[in-house]
Amino acid sequence: MKASTLVLILATTLAIGAAVLPWPGERATPTQRVIHVNARQFAFDPPRLHVNRGDQVTLVLHATDVVHGLYLDGYDVNLKAVPGISAQATFVADRAGKFRYRCSVSCGSLHPFMIGELVVGPNTLLWRAIALTTIAATGALAFLYTRSREVAR
Repeated sequence: MKASTLVLILATTLAIGAAVLPWPGERATPTQRVIHVNARQFAFDPPRLHVNRGDQVTLVLHATDVVHGLYLDGYDVNLKAVPGISAQATFVADRAGKFRYRCSVSCGSLHPFMIGELVVGPNTLLWRAIALTTIAATGALAFLYTRSREVAR
């Protein structure tokens, strides 16, 4: 078997493994999470929430100035909090991806810009793409190098 063929087989095997095999941290044990979100004058704090797929998430919304709402796209969670009276909802984050949440109560002139983001699961697509690109580039260079050496003989 030629060395260039061996390089192609090795690069293809690595690429398939990077695309298919689970990555570390991808299958974290589901946990219960209680996340407090403060809503105030056209912003959520924190603006971005991270959970793992399968986690049981309890969102607790606190309004610090006026009445605010929180509607979470994709999970149909809708909360309404009054200053001093919090609202909460519990759901299982069973779908991976990014989901926007927004204020569902008209709270002022900049209300449409009161948006946050829930990220469910690790962003493995980016890392898989980087790994596949690196493997493809390295495999192509190794193939060209070994092929040129074979032709020179």
